[in-house]
Amino acid sequence: MTQALTKETRDAPARPDEPSGRAAARRRARRGALVGWSFILPNFIGFALFTLVPMLAALALAFMDWDSYNTPEWVGLENFRRLLDDENMRVALVNTLYYAAGHIPLTLAAALGLAILLNSRIRGARFFRTAAFLPYITSLVAVAIVWNMLFNPTAGPINQLLEALGIADPPRWTASTTWAMPAVIVTSVWRDMGYYMVLYLAGLQTIPPEYHEAAKVDGANAWQRFWSITLPCLRPTTFFVLVMLTIQSFKVLDLIVVMTGGGPGRSTLVLSQLVYREGIVEGHFGYSSAIALVLFVIVLTVTVTQFRVNERRYAQ
Repeated sequence: MTQALTKETRDAPARPDEPSGRAAARRRARRGALVGWSFILPNFIGFALFTLVPMLAALALAFMDWDSYNTPEWVGLENFRRLLDDENMRVALVNTLYYAAGHIPLTLAAALGLAILLNSRIRGARFFRTAAFLPYITSLVAVAIVWNMLFNPTAGPINQLLEALGIADPPRWTASTTWAMPAVIVTSVWRDMGYYMVLYLAGLQTIPPEYHEAAKVDGANAWQRFWSITLPCLRPTTFFVLVMLTIQSFKVLDLIVVMTGGGPGRSTLVLSQLVYREGIVEGHFGYSSAIALVLFVIVLTVTVTQFRVNERRYAQ
């Protein structure tokens, strides 16, 4: 009898007023999608209006000649041919690579060293963490002005200290074509290392302490523990810091504009500043967009290469 009732229940038609499970699932999915879009849409609209549309416009302008007053004129690859003969472009590219080669490793090493030091149980660690992070949130104009005063060739305390140490002819720093870029790099490292120190602190605190305790039991010294445990465990953090530093280094502009203005001469002229000069100052928006496109391709190539190298290391 139980089998007969089960068969009748299975064969009975569904009530017309009961919604099917599939329709209810579709409604729930639609409601979830609407909720998701309600969170994403405001940010996406802002991104589209202030980032995506200007990027597409700059891409189109790279193949045009436009001075913001007359109608844009299509010139094809003429702007890129001009780049090959532009000495300012070559100087700016070399200076950008020079800045990146100094800023990236020095900031990474300083941030990692600070993080390791302040991750230990030292007295006043919280105060020193705050002090190290403070330059990053300080006004960049104030930072540049203060460091220009420190680097003053005649009255700056840095040169006074060097003279007290016996250096009779200290560098002229931002007034010298040789030492201007190193001065900018030092200032940039001092300003940025606190931010990346915080990232490294977060990475260090995810390393299980049992790893170091086991290494101590096996007789590993501090350097061996750092090389064999700390660095491998920090690989994801280091990769993220490296990518962020690379992008930041190639698009540096504000600090150089305030500290040196690209000088003396062209010793600190970088690609981002050349984009600004050609576009905003000179009114060559097509040529400026071409330089910006080249800079974008360089940064994209370097970033993709970093991702590929990182994937190969993980694959090994």
